[in-house]
Amino acid sequence: MRGLLYVFSALIVMALGYWAYHENYTTQTSIREVRSLHREIGEAHEKLGVLRAEWAYLNRPDRLRDLAELNFDRLGLLPLMPDGFGRVDQVTFPPEPLFPVVNPIEVSSDARAGEEPL
Repeated sequence: MRGLLYVFSALIVMALGYWAYHENYTTQTSIREVRSLHREIGEAHEKLGVLRAEWAYLNRPDRLRDLAELNFDRLGLLPLMPDGFGRVDQVTFPPEPLFPVVNPIEVSSDARAGEEPL
């Protein structure tokens, strides 16, 4: 009986060792994936910063004014002036959407008084 208990205990220890070994490698793989994702996120933030800087550079008011003057004949663009804008009360807003019918009630024209529709 004691021998069986020793063998069973040894098997349990080996199974736990295998489980710990497997969990260790799974954890290391997950950590590598997280590091890779962090690296990708950092690169994306870097690219986003560059794109924002380029956008700010390309949308400088003096550059846009020069482009509007350069392409006036072809595009007919005018420089932005404060009197070129309308007032808020002149803006027409779209009508509000109607709410959908959720629980329709059927009304029948041939329903007789005192009888309930089917």
